[in-house]
Order: sequence, then structure tokens, then C-alpha cells
Amino acid sequence: MKNEQPLFLEDVEACLQVLRRGGIILYPTDTIWGIGCDATLADAVQRIYMLKQRPASKSMIILLADERDILQYVADPHPHIFDYLKTTDRPTTVIYEHALHLPENLINEDGSIAIRIVKEPFCKTLIKRLRKPLVSTSANVSGAPSPAHFHEVSDVIKQGVDYVVRYRQDDFSPSRPSRIVKFTTDGQMIVIRP
Repeated sequence: MKNEQPLFLEDVEACLQVLRRGGIILYPTDTIWGIGCDATLADAVQRIYMLKQRPASKSMIILLADERDILQYVADPHPHIFDYLKTTDRPTTVIYEHALHLPENLINEDGSIAIRIVKEPFCKTLIKRLRKPLVSTSANVSGAPSPAHFHEVSDVIKQGVDYVVRYRQDDFSPSRPSRIVKFTTDGQMIVIRP
């Protein structure tokens, strides 16, 4: 793969402009291609539900760049969660109870929020520069297959976002959805998706 550094930086800047004005993006994540927006903006979140033709009862996840940021969006997470996150090298989404400072249309009916800490350089850089969490949901219409690679993303999705990231469009590395886990109030881990 040729040097993609200039493309990486141009895409980060373009995404920041779109996200800061409430737009939505199509971007590569640490798992599959996703649709994203500033997770603190209810109107942007609503646009993603509409584009995906997805019921609002099926909530989406947010991506953060650092473990310490979890404390801004979750009240009293169990300490075992942080121990677990240090041991896993696979992308893992954790469902946290008692979400904070996020729009109602992003939080599950039970008050929980699903969060993944990203290590993938593009996502991590974008989130750090935005200084807010990023919504991440598979780049497909609800019920259609999730796109592992850019060429699998439908034209409906590509045309429905405000910016399509060019970085990693030619990346065909194996990818898969994240593991999903939840911790009980006494710190026991429940695996929802292995």
C-alpha cells in the first residue's frame, strides 16, 4: 500500500468540518465500515437512523479514544471493566449502565450505552481531535449485510452521508464485528457476542 499519510490527514480535517456542523460520515473503523456522527448531537443521530431505515429502539454504539473518557459518559462503571479492557487486544464493545451526557435517541431504553475504545489510528485521531465520542453503526440499510470492506457499501449509504472517507478504501484486510460484553453489578462479565 502506498503512503496514505496525506490522505489520512486530509480525511481527518474534512471529517472534523462535517462532524462539527452536525453532518454524518462514512468511515473505516477498527472493525468494519461505519456511519458516524458527533454522538452528542441528537439531530445527527436521528439522520443516521433515517439513512439506515432503522427503528430508534435499536440503539447504536459510540467510539472513544481513551478508557478515561468512559467516565464522562457513564455513571459509576464497575472497576472490573477497566481491568478487562487492559487484557483484550480484540475490538470489544462494552454495554454500560447509566449513560450520561448523551442524547436520548442514542441511549438504550434501559439507560445503557454501548462503548468501544478504538485503537485504529484513523478513528482514534478523529475522536481525539473532535473531543467528543463518535457514533458508530454498520454502513448498511437495516437488515442488509454489514460491509467488511468499502466496495461492499451500498450506493444508498454512500450518497446519504455528507462525507465519504477515502483513507483505507482499498484495504481488504480481514475484518469482523466487535465482541460485545456486559458486566453485572457485581462485576461478572456476560458475553453477548463472542
